[in-house]
Amino acid sequence: MKIVNIMVGGPVNEVPIHIIKKHQDEIWLGIDYGATFLLQQGIIPAVAAGDFDSTNGNELNHLRSLVDDVRILPAEKDVTDTQYGTKLALNEYHPDQINIFGGTGGRIDQLLANLFMPLQDDFLDHLEKIRFIDRENTIDYYRPGKYAIEKNPRMRYLAFVNLTPVRGLTLPDEKYRLTNYDSDIPFCWSSNEFDGEINHFEFIKGIVAVIQSFDELHGNN
Repeated sequence: MKIVNIMVGGPVNEVPIHIIKKHQDEIWLGIDYGATFLLQQGIIPAVAAGDFDSTNGNELNHLRSLVDDVRILPAEKDVTDTQYGTKLALNEYHPDQINIFGGTGGRIDQLLANLFMPLQDDFLDHLEKIRFIDRENTIDYYRPGKYAIEKNPRMRYLAFVNLTPVRGLTLPDEKYRLTNYDSDIPFCWSSNEFDGEINHFEFIKGIVAVIQSFDELHGNN
């Protein structure tokens, strides 16, 4: 499986360093301050791109000395940093999976822009490849079908998010079950839990995001 990892410039306290290290030998794209953050972790990205408004002159010079491909983008542009990085990954690397770090936390408008990004025309055909990862959550995207999902050993909580109108959502073996539910509005079925190491779900229309979560503040007990 070809994996491309993207570090965008979100709050660094939301970045799971232990997971970054596990992926350090894979392809990395550093977007805006995310590129400098990668260098601080000993990872040299294949591409560093952004307007670098949050990167000082010394940091930018350091980037240019280590990264072969540095792309300076205009401050005012028609795409977000996350959109740019995801397009770059899809168009130039053709991955099987894209892990996006630094895309959650901080400003709520930016979080929502990232959450709904895979529904846009540029990404819709590839939404199953996109995963957001932070210290307490993973977010994956699904089209209609029947699925088995494996529990992340660290995560206790499970949520199913209707990003569009959804038909026939069924959770047959989770802790809190649901049968053939239709929703005309976006809706989050939160605070569910796995019942076993592998659980299943299905639906016949719409787009659903599945979130596995660890409650770091209160623990998982």
